[in-house]
Amino acid sequence: MKSLVLAEKPSVARELARVLGCNKSHKSYFEGNQYIVTWALGHLIELKMPENYDPKYKVWKLEELPIIPDKMGLKVIKQTSHQFKAIEHLAERKDIGEFIIATDAGREGELVARWILQRINWKKPIKRLWISSQTDRAIKDGFKNLKPGKQFEDLYESAVCRAEADWLIGLNVSRALTTKFKDPLSAGRVQTPTLAMVLEREDEINKFVPKEYWTIQAKVGSLNAEWEHKGEKRIFSKEKAEQVQKKLSNKKAVLKSLDRKQKSEPQPLPYDLTELQRDANKRFGFSAKKTSNVLQGLYEQHKLVTYPRTDSRYLTTDMEATMADRLQGIMSGYRDEAKPALALKGKVQARRVFNNEKVTDHHAIIPTEERLHLADLSPDERKLYDLIVRRFLALFYPAYQYEVIHANFDVEGESLSARETNVLEPGFKKVLGKDEDDAATQSLGHLEKGKSYSVGQVNLNKKMTEPPLRLSESDILAKMEKFGLGTPATRAEIIERIISSEVVERQNGRLYPTRKGKQLIDLVNDELTSPELTAKWEKELEEIARGKGDPKAFKKRIREQTARLVSEIKTSDKTYRAHNLTGSKCPECGEFMKERKTKEGRILVCSSPECNFRKHKDPKLSQRRCPQCHKRMEIHNGKAGAYFQCRRCNVVEKAEDKKKKGVTKREERKLKEKYAPSQENFGTSLGDLLKAAMEDKD
Repeated sequence: MKSLVLAEKPSVARELARVLGCNKSHKSYFEGNQYIVTWALGHLIELKMPENYDPKYKVWKLEELPIIPDKMGLKVIKQTSHQFKAIEHLAERKDIGEFIIATDAGREGELVARWILQRINWKKPIKRLWISSQTDRAIKDGFKNLKPGKQFEDLYESAVCRAEADWLIGLNVSRALTTKFKDPLSAGRVQTPTLAMVLEREDEINKFVPKEYWTIQAKVGSLNAEWEHKGEKRIFSKEKAEQVQKKLSNKKAVLKSLDRKQKSEPQPLPYDLTELQRDANKRFGFSAKKTSNVLQGLYEQHKLVTYPRTDSRYLTTDMEATMADRLQGIMSGYRDEAKPALALKGKVQARRVFNNEKVTDHHAIIPTEERLHLADLSPDERKLYDLIVRRFLALFYPAYQYEVIHANFDVEGESLSARETNVLEPGFKKVLGKDEDDAATQSLGHLEKGKSYSVGQVNLNKKMTEPPLRLSESDILAKMEKFGLGTPATRAEIIERIISSEVVERQNGRLYPTRKGKQLIDLVNDELTSPELTAKWEKELEEIARGKGDPKAFKKRIREQTARLVSEIKTSDKTYRAHNLTGSKCPECGEFMKERKTKEGRILVCSSPECNFRKHKDPKLSQRRCPQCHKRMEIHNGKAGAYFQCRRCNVVEKAEDKKKKGVTKREERKLKEKYAPSQENFGTSLGDLLKAAMEDKD
């Protein structure tokens, strides 16, 4: 009997098939002596939409809400139904004895597979491949140690609860808001409290009132010192600041105390996904979504890093034996940094990283034993891989040791202080790739307690208090993690969703609420905007995944909450004005037009839900790039036909000037299918196929 293996994507299925020796390639699966490997295309099954329960729900009406089915149904996604049917046919084969779930090892991956199994009515045994990297060794070991499917049923229950909660609350509240206030308004279990945090910071900025303050710097002998009183270095009265300046000038400073403290900073732990997204945002300006995408390539395509969607920064104790192999894997790019660690046989100095209790489904993100070929990586992949590797290497180096010297002077009752930091042992900072500490610029070591020193120039510096900065993606990720909003795997998607729904804008790496976002928060119940309440839901979902929660009770509460939230919107007396409403009217129905930004430029759309009229406000952008600035050019239709124009550079090109360089990928695929109908020619280049066809003709 053979085992039917389900991967989440074709690329992963191809790798599994190669390692498992499934050499026979078919349109929707790979087959070998022991295994048949097929794939999903992400989700093949989804929850039924309202119109699948009753056609009347195709038209959104406030009076028909809330839509709360007694039992949530499933349906096959139309666009990928061909792949579902292929899996269904494979499952019916008599020589298939068991089903191996090899989708991503997490909550969403479990849902992808289980919904397929439920839909095909699978009754035979189920096993689970649970691996943390895509290397050949990890795959082979994983298949030798398959886990029983029953072990992951609680994880599946948690995934179902999450999916149903998002459907019930997100769909009903969004429909209620949209129909009540006649504008596309989206709200949800996680996205709304995330928006609320952006608005909370905006509120702090708007309420902020700047204040003047002064600081005082003075020369004590050859040293630079600062005035301070009980730890405060700012003076909020100009009169007082001038008095202190006068009091200090041309006086003697007596050294009251000289404190030396040796301090130690432990090695940082390896990355989890959220911490990596935050650092990539700070260092390279990557969005959370971009980091996730680049990281997926390092994991899936290059096999250089372990499972990315993890919430742990620890490793299991049994991984200690793999450290030397991982160091050997990175040697080609990090020889100087890895050599000292290999000389100690890969012994980890940061012992606290090994903690089985703090590893849930997956351990921290670290390099695999796969040999590194830097030339194969894109610039973005190199940047992200470098962060992961250096954080990993830090584990093999000693803690950072330094000494802080603090000198405190008395000048007629006023205090002046000077500080310096001396590095005693650079430790792990040698490999982190950045200097966080400035070298000491003055030496306090020669000072003597009780001795007097001349006070030289005393400078008064006027400054203003500044408002807090708007949240960066790094900041919002930290807040989402603090309140347990979403999971490491979903946080990037949530940020992108609030941007695409036009409630938040991304400007110069910071998140700004829009007029639409400000109004939306006023329209929804406080219960939905509270990060603390949403965090409670996430905690409950985590408990269900661990077998300690009650899925039935959770679903019941979500249904009750959905009904309550919709009822409040229905009876609301609040008002809303579309943020993008213009003064121009629709030529077809007379309603006001709305302006929207799209990839093709600004467009005007009718505000009436029943009318589909739209037109471009800006000239349509083409795929043609300007030869000078490389921006997308506008496309116009003139008397002589279509032409491209770059207004920035004043470049104009006729549409026919650009000759077709060759066949498109789609055309190439069609030609390959025509000239290579047999599987034995699979992978042969189009040129060779056409050459062979011509020879046959001759």
